[in-house]
Amino acid sequence: MVKAIQVGLGHWGFSWTKEVIPKVPNIEMVGYVDNNPEATKRVQTELGIDEKLCFLNLEDASAVGADLAICTLRTEAHYPVVKRCLELGLNVIVEKPFASTIAQARELVELARANGRVLMVSQNYRFQPAPIAAAELIGAQKFGPVNLVSIEFRRHAPSQGYRYWDMPDPLLADMSIHHFDLMRMVLGDEPKRVSCRTWNPTASPFGHHPIGVATLEFEKGTIASYRGSWMSSGPVTPWAGEWTMDCSEGEIIWSSRDHFMGKAGPDKLSLRERDGEAKPLDLPPIELADRTGTLGAIAKVIETGSMPARFSSGEDNLHSLALVQATILSASRGGDWVDIAEIMQ
Repeated sequence: MVKAIQVGLGHWGFSWTKEVIPKVPNIEMVGYVDNNPEATKRVQTELGIDEKLCFLNLEDASAVGADLAICTLRTEAHYPVVKRCLELGLNVIVEKPFASTIAQARELVELARANGRVLMVSQNYRFQPAPIAAAELIGAQKFGPVNLVSIEFRRHAPSQGYRYWDMPDPLLADMSIHHFDLMRMVLGDEPKRVSCRTWNPTASPFGHHPIGVATLEFEKGTIASYRGSWMSSGPVTPWAGEWTMDCSEGEIIWSSRDHFMGKAGPDKLSLRERDGEAKPLDLPPIELADRTGTLGAIAKVIETGSMPARFSSGEDNLHSLALVQATILSASRGGDWVDIAEIMQ
């Protein structure tokens, strides 16, 4: 068993406390931390958490002998809290993005390495049947090299309960980071340069741009065409988007995390040989999916000392964070190409 404390019990953190952590069998909770007494009181009254396990600061909580800190805080708190957790000798799993800048992210990665601790970013979209199957098919060269990847994400935020109208870069930083991270995972490749344009339509409630298009060039030559919108009037896509991966000998077509208006649908993946019909592929279920998958993965790494393929370590996730920042920079330059190397300096 991995003994863990959770840091951050706000709206999203409470969701982790209630819906995620109890479903991971090799996690033993020994502490809950939030500097807001109302937040700690809520987990006590609504979830029956013993008040002796609740703390108002990290220093007191660190004395309980935990192995892992589950950091579920607002983005701007990620860097200072994760840094302190690592300094206290804890392994860490943290929500994305795990830092606000590449410099901060590098510092956390280096601190984790120096202290011999595991730092994982909870890229929960990786833990779904369709992207895992797609990554394995691409890795096995099912249809040969990938030439073009097309991804569509469509949601209408005003009619779907969206709340974060003043968030900077609500598409690229908050949503597209999932899609960009999946590109890296599924292709088994790193981006080389990007071009991106974003905009805010008339009558939008967003304070910043909720729509964008991007072209991404990868090291092996694959081009990805990405279109995302929080203000779409078109058919709603699954949260992970709709993907078409055009290879030399056929297409891999898939979608994932099909949740809409309280209803959940299965992941889907089809294979289409060139000039043939698309045929659905049966996707095996995975034991722990989504956020339970990320938490289960770091628990297993702590227990075994072995890091599996496609594990979203802080070091790996530097490249996803850089991709997000490159698209934001390109958009600020009117769509000019931005080399990832410029961001990673």
